[in-house]
Amino acid sequence: MKALISTIEPRLNGFRVAQVEPDDNVFEVPEALFWVDCPDNCVADQWFYSIDTQMCEPIPQPDPEPTE
Repeated sequence: MKALISTIEPRLNGFRVAQVEPDDNVFEVPEALFWVDCPDNCVADQWFYSIDTQMCEPIPQPDPEPTE
């Protein structure tokens, strides 16, 4: 799988995963975008491309509020 990364949309310590496609379905993109390999379970807008690890990672979800 490939993730399309948008460098004009910051997320956490990286950039937005704008789209996910099979390897054989990638296409030319403008300079502000680029493709990277990603896990099969990567989901656009729910993952981000980390500058630190240079990998796609899930956006951390907040801890649920405790119930009393």
